[in-house]
Amino acid sequence: MGIFAKRTKCKTRRRLRDVDQVQKDLMNARHLELYKETKAVEDLPGLGRHYCVECAKWFDMESTLVKHTKGKPHKRRLKELKEGPYTHKEADAAVGLWTDNGRPRNTTTEIDMM
Repeated sequence: MGIFAKRTKCKTRRRLRDVDQVQKDLMNARHLELYKETKAVEDLPGLGRHYCVECAKWFDMESTLVKHTKGKPHKRRLKELKEGPYTHKEADAAVGLWTDNGRPRNTTTEIDMM
């Protein structure tokens, strides 16, 4: 059979930045500038003037950027950013590696001698 929609899953052309990278962009303007410097201005839509920081997308016109900020994908991304990136502890727990330091169990049993 194969993988459903394999061609769309393998494409990396439209790959966006991860949530933790965008968090760093929002916290530190220098981090964002370093990322923007890696892109050639001639290759970007609208010569790189209209950029959505939260979604890490460039737009060709200001009107397109405004329309994007009112849309569902942008609002979903804002919700993801509000939750914050995953920590190493959460990732380990998802895999099944965690330490259970909960309530201690009573391993010894008391036997009454009569």
